[in-house]
Amino acid sequence: MADDIYQKLVNLLDERGATYRVIEHDPEGETAAVSALRGHDPAQAAKCIIVMVKIGKKVTRFVAAVLPGDRRVSFDKLKALTGGTFARFAERDVAEKLAGTPVGTIPPFAFDERLELIFDPELLQYDEVFFNAGRLDRTIGVATKDYLAIAEPRIESIMEA
Repeated sequence: MADDIYQKLVNLLDERGATYRVIEHDPEGETAAVSALRGHDPAQAAKCIIVMVKIGKKVTRFVAAVLPGDRRVSFDKLKALTGGTFARFAERDVAEKLAGTPVGTIPPFAFDERLELIFDPELLQYDEVFFNAGRLDRTIGVATKDYLAIAEPRIESIMEA
């Protein structure tokens, strides 16, 4: 499963002519620790979290929330952006099914049509962003402009103040 997502990412970046690099490192899924292994500030990590948002009692949506690795997602902001009444982290099994990869390795792309991809503008200050690429031992560093052109996320403030 994870290797499939990793290969899908590399193929997509190659097909679209993205400027990127693959960094091999010891297996690690915690943002601060993996950022140290990769040699960059955790704020430059594009952390992806799957959030479940309820809209009323009958509708459930899922958001792939991408924010700096050293920040926390704001459920209130996500509720407001999606018209939701309740938001929380998606259950681990649901998040992994939607992302196609284990928690801790979820890349900032929405390959499942049920995921809405929202990217925090705080990451726009960096020319390059880093993320675990579906594997704990592989990181992709990609030019931010190329990431935006390929992933086409909605850009909104989604982190806690």
